[in-house]
Amino acid sequence: MKLEKISIFGLGYIGLPTAAALATQRTQVIGIDVNESAVNTINEGKIHIVEPELDVAVQAAVSRGYLRASTTPELADAFIIAVPTPFHDEHQPNLDYIEAAASAIAPVLEKGNLVILESTSPVGTTSQICEWLATHRPDLSFPHNAGEDSDIRVAYCPERVLPGKVMYELAMNDRVIGGITNSCSIAAQQLYKIFVQGDCVITDAATAELCKLTENAMRDVNIAFANELSLVCDKLDISVWELIKLANLHPRIDILQPGPGVGGHCIAVDPWFIISQSPELTPLMQAARGVNDGKPKWIVQKFNDLTKKWLEDNPGATSEQIKVACFGLAFKANIDDLRESPALNIALEIATCHPGQTFLVEPNIEETPAIFQSTKAVLINTADAIRSADILVLLVDHDEFTEAQENWKDRHIIDSRGLWTS
Repeated sequence: MKLEKISIFGLGYIGLPTAAALATQRTQVIGIDVNESAVNTINEGKIHIVEPELDVAVQAAVSRGYLRASTTPELADAFIIAVPTPFHDEHQPNLDYIEAAASAIAPVLEKGNLVILESTSPVGTTSQICEWLATHRPDLSFPHNAGEDSDIRVAYCPERVLPGKVMYELAMNDRVIGGITNSCSIAAQQLYKIFVQGDCVITDAATAELCKLTENAMRDVNIAFANELSLVCDKLDISVWELIKLANLHPRIDILQPGPGVGGHCIAVDPWFIISQSPELTPLMQAARGVNDGKPKWIVQKFNDLTKKWLEDNPGATSEQIKVACFGLAFKANIDDLRESPALNIALEIATCHPGQTFLVEPNIEETPAIFQSTKAVLINTADAIRSADILVLLVDHDEFTEAQENWKDRHIIDSRGLWTS
């Protein structure tokens, strides 16, 4: 099929890198986003998010005329939907952004076009897109009712990238491609082969949807096991970092590392998409979510215990005199993404409840997040925080924190990542 111009809806952490990856291969790409500021930034050859190598790729693609952004949909040969899929109440999937994207695409669809959903979604969402599109465009046929002879091809292909390594993994990782029909799968496979060097494996849409959810639910369960171990080790005064290192020497054991919880718009979210459709069949996934969601509360309690110890070590001092520094607000190392971040929530809880000064240390952002507006929290650099704080709470293992040289003797530390105390 013809793939001379590709339109990508959603220019965030997945959509923009995908647009850049396609444009780098000299494919005409038009990125669509409702954020006019982001659109203007991209058209200047700049980026509005932090991701290694993305700035170079976008600058080159824009300057060479292969990538531009707009707030208005237009004709294309293929459309990729890469918009958020947040929750409604009670962890029910919210598909409003996907439906809005489908509604925006519908008026510019032409016979022979391809529509691909990349947004992480519950099983059945790709078929739902067909129905939404068909409602808006009764003059066209779609694969959910016309099969292989449909005017429009529709498929699902989830992203499988690691923030901080997105540009590399977009090209090198295998992709799972699930079409509503086989011809839909083949058309989508043709598109991804433009820039993907890994295998593009074909399956059906429902299996591809569940595959993405399964990958992240499995990681969530493994992290929950590690987090639970960290609680046990703390009670027994054993180093969880050493324990896991020793256990992983076994050739069939691969325990992940514990942390302050699980964040981001993947591992902390995707298991609920499975649970919401089969709550009676997923007790393990639900338990894992409970363990990981409970870890931030445990760390806040550790902080409260440590402030009591500091006061015992400093007779006559008051809680207002204690200065605390929270190192890291992002949901993982070396990125600026604060979505679903347990570190952010822990820092907010500390800043809200602690009567003294709270320092926030996040090298990947430039301003104190708005949610701290009603607190005493201020954003400062690593060196100043280390020099000024009485209690250090390590929440994210950014490289900058790893490289910080300091004598930690006699310091009061909570190290949720094993960076300074392992």
